[in-house]
Amino acid sequence: MTTHHPIAIIGAGLGGLTLARVLHVNGIEAAVFDLDASPSARTQGGMLDIHEESGQEALRAAGLHDEFRTLVHPGGEALRIVDQHAVVHLEETDDGDGGRPEVARGDLRDLLLGSLPEGVVRWGAKVTGTRSLGHGRHEVTLADGTAFTTDLLIGADGAWSRVRPLVSDAKPSYEGVSFVEVHLHDALTRHPASAALIGDGMFFGLGAGKGFLAHHDTSGSLHVYVALKTEANWTSTVDFSDIPGAKAAVLKHFDGWDAGLRALITDADGDLTSRPIHALPIGHRWNRVPGVTLLGDAAHLMSPFAGEGANLAMLDGAELGLALAAHPGDVEAALETYEKALFPRSEASAAESAESLVLCFAEDSPKPLLERFASYR
Repeated sequence: MTTHHPIAIIGAGLGGLTLARVLHVNGIEAAVFDLDASPSARTQGGMLDIHEESGQEALRAAGLHDEFRTLVHPGGEALRIVDQHAVVHLEETDDGDGGRPEVARGDLRDLLLGSLPEGVVRWGAKVTGTRSLGHGRHEVTLADGTAFTTDLLIGADGAWSRVRPLVSDAKPSYEGVSFVEVHLHDALTRHPASAALIGDGMFFGLGAGKGFLAHHDTSGSLHVYVALKTEANWTSTVDFSDIPGAKAAVLKHFDGWDAGLRALITDADGDLTSRPIHALPIGHRWNRVPGVTLLGDAAHLMSPFAGEGANLAMLDGAELGLALAAHPGDVEAALETYEKALFPRSEASAAESAESLVLCFAEDSPKPLLERFASYR
């Protein structure tokens, strides 16, 4: 017999878990399916700045804002921008009253997971197919050969969503920039010069078409993204399993740069991980399809240069949960309410993200980014 779930959420990321939590506090049950074998199957990335008007608003709707405040990384809202010679052009300290406190993504995910009843998340449940059964019902097939049906299918399953094709033909495209993710562990003891260079909060070291984005994480490591404006196939030309060779390949792009900046590559501990940046079209939207919707990256994947991805995913989840609670028995009314707010909000953030990417990797960088920050003040 095929199992039936009234509400099925595909993806146990921040957006899907926020939705499940908001539904739970409003007395609505949902089942969450995630392809990872367990909550600890892979690391959850670095630090996130959680915005007052989006991510924090979602946490309030989830009844978790007080707990969230205990996870905040002191000093994380500091900012430093340097050029390729490590000359500091902008320095801001964290005075403790900013609206975008930093928290480790893994800690935030654990908070959301711990707030849900046991068994809500089904681990090791990789979706391989979805199809409409008509009248708003859908069938979802899993990699183990099992299937289930649902009255409301929610794609919270990220950039390469298996649910998105039910509502849209859009696919993410390469944005012209690739990251190489590296870590410098136990930074204060083992890499003190790099720790001092990065500072307490967010760090940008930028030059023409390339640079470094970095921060301290709560484990004491430096989390660094080496960014290159390059062709989509560049990462396929580098053997990242050969760590010395991969470092040499990346370093070639930073000839003439400050030795301290180059040391973020040469002194990196462990693997180098390539992360090409993709995005959905700005203004991505779809016509109302009964019984299915999207949230987070599945709905509006964008580059990270507006700092909105996780925040929007959580706000999406909270607003969808609240809409469903406000329209008991009328899923379509809830989805119309949710998508009416979702589309213009995500379009604005995607446009900002695309513009910020151009600023960061301009030929005269970091000048355009500095001018942007000056305009804010």
